[in-house]
Amino acid sequence: MNPGVVSHASGSAWRCQKAGHRRIAGFTLIELLVVLVMIAIASSVASLAMRDPAATRLEHEAARLVALLEAARTEARAAGLPASWEPRAVQVGAEGFHFVGFPPSSALPSNWLTAGVTAEVSGARAVLLGPEPLIGAQRIVLRLDDQRLVLETDGIGPFAAVTEPVTASR
Repeated sequence: MNPGVVSHASGSAWRCQKAGHRRIAGFTLIELLVVLVMIAIASSVASLAMRDPAATRLEHEAARLVALLEAARTEARAAGLPASWEPRAVQVGAEGFHFVGFPPSSALPSNWLTAGVTAEVSGARAVLLGPEPLIGAQRIVLRLDDQRLVLETDGIGPFAAVTEPVTASR
């Protein structure tokens, strides 16, 4: 070991000279990398925490509606029922939707889990679900506060949420 160098746990070295001690200052590359990783983790947690709760609730409602529509579509095809899904008019106390053409024993829900969600079928009053395997292209627009989400099907595949390009006219 060199008698002129004394090591410390911090990774810095002190050099002994005739007139006194002098410290070599600076950060090691490992220390800088640790700080950068901590900043990256903190910023990612902060960005996740700032997500709009209305958008999350609307996405949950959309996922639930997709599952309900696909289950009802399967049931309508299997039973040969001319069935459809209709959103209720936007009025106080009339929020929700209903399935038309199913027997009461099917027990399909008729309300949103989140208050304030509204739906609109583009170009029609209702979404046709069966009994035919090909139902035609259909589109549903869900809204909650200032959030908007679109569900579409081409008539062959299942309903799915689609992203729309943002325009200034909205």
